[in-house]
Amino acid sequence: MSDASGAAVPAFASTVGQVLSRSAARSPDRVALTFADRSWSYAELDRAAGAVAAALLTRGLARGDRVAAFGRNSDAYVLLYLGCAKAGLVHVPVNFNARNDELAYLLTQSEPRATFVDPSLVEHVDAVSGRLGGARLGTLRDGDPGDDGADVLGWATDPAGAVHEEHGVRDSDLVQLLYTSGTTSQAKGAMLTHRALVHEYVSAIVALELSERDTPLHSLPLYHSAQLQAFLMPALAVGATNHLLAAPDLDEVFERVPRDGIDSLFFPPTVWVGVANHPRFGEADLSGLRKAFYGASIMPVPVLQRLQRRLPDVRFFNCFGQSEIGPLATVLRPEEHAQRPDSIGRSVLFVQTRVVDPEFNDVAAGAVGEVIYRSPQLCEGYWGKPQETEEAFSGGWFHSGDLCRIDDEGYLFVVDRIKDVINTGGVLVASREVEDALYGHEAVTEVAVVGLPHERWIEAIAAVVVRAREVDADELIAFSRERLASHKVPKSVHFVDELPKNASGKLLKRELRAMLSASASASGSGSAVGGADGAGAAGAAGAAGAAGAAGGAGGAGGAGAAG
Repeated sequence: MSDASGAAVPAFASTVGQVLSRSAARSPDRVALTFADRSWSYAELDRAAGAVAAALLTRGLARGDRVAAFGRNSDAYVLLYLGCAKAGLVHVPVNFNARNDELAYLLTQSEPRATFVDPSLVEHVDAVSGRLGGARLGTLRDGDPGDDGADVLGWATDPAGAVHEEHGVRDSDLVQLLYTSGTTSQAKGAMLTHRALVHEYVSAIVALELSERDTPLHSLPLYHSAQLQAFLMPALAVGATNHLLAAPDLDEVFERVPRDGIDSLFFPPTVWVGVANHPRFGEADLSGLRKAFYGASIMPVPVLQRLQRRLPDVRFFNCFGQSEIGPLATVLRPEEHAQRPDSIGRSVLFVQTRVVDPEFNDVAAGAVGEVIYRSPQLCEGYWGKPQETEEAFSGGWFHSGDLCRIDDEGYLFVVDRIKDVINTGGVLVASREVEDALYGHEAVTEVAVVGLPHERWIEAIAAVVVRAREVDADELIAFSRERLASHKVPKSVHFVDELPKNASGKLLKRELRAMLSASASASGSGSAVGGADGAGAAGAAGAAGAAGAAGGAGGAGGAGAAG
């Protein structure tokens, strides 16, 4: 079978573009997506995606070309992804907080033929334009009509524009270069095919109990794999009505839940912490919520229990994975929370997991090892990085970098990221265990624990705390000593107003280490970072060999999760 041009039509392929077209065929008039004052039915969204595809192809782009998207959440952002999918192009989402060298790296390493930008972000692209080569520049929305008319929303809303009928796109083709968060190293572009993502959508639909009756609110950044690929796209696949926000503004969330009949929310733990501590949380009308999803970092059990007490009728799902697997790999279902609240659950439909030691042997139940994956959801490797690809897939399995233990029923429990485990005095300590202990103190709103270089201990355990009320370091250290073995007790405590996170809510521990180390080096005994106040630390040694504790700002969290 072939099309008018003679190109083979893969009659049995399942592509991202076809996922939307099937929903449009089933439910053409149902609302698919709202953003700001715009609303798109499934038929309108499918037609608009075809119009974007046609406009991209008429501007000289060819199948397999990369198209970068540098913008905040909007319907135009979604349409560029869908248009790329229908045109056989490769969508490259770029963190809208990227600047200077980081932005230049993402816009050169991915080798895009075109880049589409929010007008408010154009200046940041202009600042690195000398390093970008010949990529054509357009806008996602609200562009200048004089700029070649290359505006995604303009194409989508033009009633006279051509509409591309998808053909020749194979499920083995790349559809997205999804850059890893880079919380521990330089970002790598995971090469995801249509086949990988469609498999992941099905895994999400089954594990998260998604249906056309759902009315989710999406507010986390769409450049991040979790919001786009684990929640929005699977919801579009089943024909749900989706509401999109530019950002997770909690006041707006509290307004929208009753107004729009929102019944499900996804937030990383850092945002759920903000929900639990929000002054409106106790009185807001959240009675319509049926499902709450969390992932992207470790959820402190005390925070989860506080949310469950306030929302007893809401079903909580713990979603775990990483960009390279689409991102959903495991889920802890609502009925499994009571017995194992700190578990990340078991593998989703299309994922096989093992937990292995450094010799690639399966660990015994209760032992700790690295979780590895086999799955059709997995990426093809890292764009332009053959050595990293070979290392990640050594032994025929994908190596996650997450340390987990597994129980005798196959439930997984995150211990830490391998790079976040602290070596103190030759003994390995999981930062997550120390964080969970400190979260039990009523004065602790957020906490991050890292290891800092120390001449005696190799690494000294340092805790960085956001306080709900006045508390000093000695009290928190004493509190920890009652709950932890002596070698796991923080040597120093640092107080800050907030912890640094990326736009997807992941806590950036590498920034925390750098800030505290720089502060200690500058002062010799520790000093405030970013205006935060320091607190004296009990214990043998403080951060970076100092006896006092430095104030600082940094990140918390543990293992990379769903995205």
